[in-house]
Amino acid sequence: MPGYTHLQKAQPITLAHHLMAYYEMFKRDKERLLDCRKRLNSMPLGSGALAGTTYPLDRNFVAEKLGFESITVNSLDGVSDRDFVCELAFDLSALMMHLSRLAEEIILWSSHEFSFIELDDAYSTGSSIMPQKKNPDVAELARGKTGRVFGSLMGLLTVMKGLPLAYNKDMQEDKEQIFDAVDTVKMCLPVFANMLTTMTVKRDAMLKGAKGGFTNATDVADYLVKNGLPFRDAHAVVGRMVAYCIEKDTVIDALSMEEFLTFSPLFKEDIYEAISLETCVNQRKLIGGPAIETMRKVIENYKNEK
Repeated sequence: MPGYTHLQKAQPITLAHHLMAYYEMFKRDKERLLDCRKRLNSMPLGSGALAGTTYPLDRNFVAEKLGFESITVNSLDGVSDRDFVCELAFDLSALMMHLSRLAEEIILWSSHEFSFIELDDAYSTGSSIMPQKKNPDVAELARGKTGRVFGSLMGLLTVMKGLPLAYNKDMQEDKEQIFDAVDTVKMCLPVFANMLTTMTVKRDAMLKGAKGGFTNATDVADYLVKNGLPFRDAHAVVGRMVAYCIEKDTVIDALSMEEFLTFSPLFKEDIYEAISLETCVNQRKLIGGPAIETMRKVIENYKNEK
């Protein structure tokens, strides 16, 4: 499929490479949430109103019985801190931001202009007046719910920004905000996951999309560099080739050997193999690249981690 920058076709990649980029994002989200729990699961009980108590409490004993991993060590902070709520709200916001980005891709891909995927009827709806429509409602709703979670984070930060120590009644506003953020994320994730597992990928359309837009132009430049031409000069040569192809309404792959040689004597018959989409993808074998061999190893490694 085509990979994009600036929403313009850039270089050929694979769907696995694209989707695994989101796996990396969601993996970081999971790690942040697990790390957040370390700071969240600290027991403030025993802080009193602000200055602790004279009663001989064993706070560590109580914390152990209640399942806390630690206890707060300053009663003023224990009463008035809401960092753990704000941190959780941020982690949920980051997760929803990633979900919203993927939702935007799904919305674009399911459009007639892209036609890379087709969503299952259970996760899309028709129009009240236009019978041909199949709208990606689940993806749109997830994208919209992201603003709601962001709002919870901003609400919490705004509540806390001007509060002196210790407790202030403003802090009761934290409950509604964080509960709503948690509930929203818990609602979006399973529905979104089901939408992805039931969608149909249109492989031919993705391949056709990758063949347009001169996605192998960089590989033509790389070919010249490997044959001794400085990259700045190779860049200029390929720029002229692209302009020529646009004028002739053709693509680089379709140029004859004679046409190639008008741009540089460094071109040889192996240029056609060097700039095929399969070669362009599979030569990028470095860790992080889209080569099929590389992606299979990455996916297998992640499966083994689970």
